[in-house]
Amino acid sequence: MKKTIAAIAGLLCILTAYAMEKNVTSNDRNSTIKTDYIVLGMGCFWGAEKRMSEIPGVLDVESGYAGGDLPGVGYQQILNHEQMLSAGRTTARNHAEVIKVTFDPAKVTLETVLAKFWENHNPTQGDRQGNDVGSNYRSAIYYHDETQKDLALNTQKAYQQALSTAGYGAITTETLPLKNYITAEEYHQNYLQKNPNGYCGLGGTGVKYPASGQSATQTATGSNLTQPLDGKDLNFAQQLVIFEAEHCEYCKLFDKEVLNQWQAAVPVVATMNTNPPAGWTLEKPLFATPTIVLFRNGQEVTRYTGYNGEQANFWKWLGFQLLTPEQQKIAFAQGTEPPFTASNLDEKRPGRFVDPISGATLFLSQTKFNSGTGWPSFFDPVEGSVTLHDDHSHGMKRIEVRSASSGIHLGHVFDDGPPPSHKRYCINGNVLKFIPD
Repeated sequence: MKKTIAAIAGLLCILTAYAMEKNVTSNDRNSTIKTDYIVLGMGCFWGAEKRMSEIPGVLDVESGYAGGDLPGVGYQQILNHEQMLSAGRTTARNHAEVIKVTFDPAKVTLETVLAKFWENHNPTQGDRQGNDVGSNYRSAIYYHDETQKDLALNTQKAYQQALSTAGYGAITTETLPLKNYITAEEYHQNYLQKNPNGYCGLGGTGVKYPASGQSATQTATGSNLTQPLDGKDLNFAQQLVIFEAEHCEYCKLFDKEVLNQWQAAVPVVATMNTNPPAGWTLEKPLFATPTIVLFRNGQEVTRYTGYNGEQANFWKWLGFQLLTPEQQKIAFAQGTEPPFTASNLDEKRPGRFVDPISGATLFLSQTKFNSGTGWPSFFDPVEGSVTLHDDHSHGMKRIEVRSASSGIHLGHVFDDGPPPSHKRYCINGNVLKFIPD
């Protein structure tokens, strides 16, 4: 997943396990800021670095490796060692990808840092995080004194209560003294600043860390989105479930571009709880957000993982689940139905013709006319509902008509229609769904 670049040995810096504090000189040369640090494993350090650096009072977040038996290694060596572990050729403990969080205790407490640590990843997954699998992606807290150890264990206990209330299992986070810390290669540092669209597998559970004076039960139940879904409240025959996370930018993008305009016939519900609806079954664990899962009869049929603005890809995925093979050929392979075969060719009732996948309205019945061609014809689409594209297939020069919402092929437009537009939108009826008024 990440590009492998040979480790630069000269840049590796092995820190002692019990180094305590460092002084950072401010702009005022006569003053210093007394800082502290803690080393945390949250899976891929790219996303972890970005998330933790956003905390006010955090001064620096550095990507690195720690917790293993092998000092002086780099990224490629860690990947190779993980393969040896999987094959049973070694028992030596591998390093975990970690971040070293340096903070100003006068501006942010260690408890706050640890609270964000718990919230910003799923600590119940064992040797994995997101779609990264292996002991090098384990959840971990590496402390440098007993005070940090006690606070780490206390915050884990509090967060476990909140997770249990929300339906999650036991925390698997490794809490140990820091050993064999190594600074990661330069290309790993500030990775998502250098690559804004880079991979970030972190999603979190959506469960808040209990605030001071607030019970774990109050925190876990504070938002309906974090509560486990009940299959009895959903459509058992066919239901889409959108699994999201609170700080997931791609989830927000999906909501904005797709979910907030949802008109499709298949029912949909969003949740920040990674468990399947009660009584229903996921085929495999979730590993990234957003993940859109189609359930039929309480069983996962298929899923669409991740979203980066590729609306056409999402609707194509859904279309292959909802459309017949004949419809798929028209929608995705620019096919054409035989003339005079569309079931809605002679439909004259007041109503609207919609996209069979997205549900968006394409044409109104008052714009439909009998062209005698054998295909449903319209002189005007709903504003903004279709897009036009040059089509030079089959040795002809035509204008293709696509649905603006899902991107599927609908037909072609010609200049021999009736007034007022004098256009004839010649549309395949099998990719139109009629909804009467």
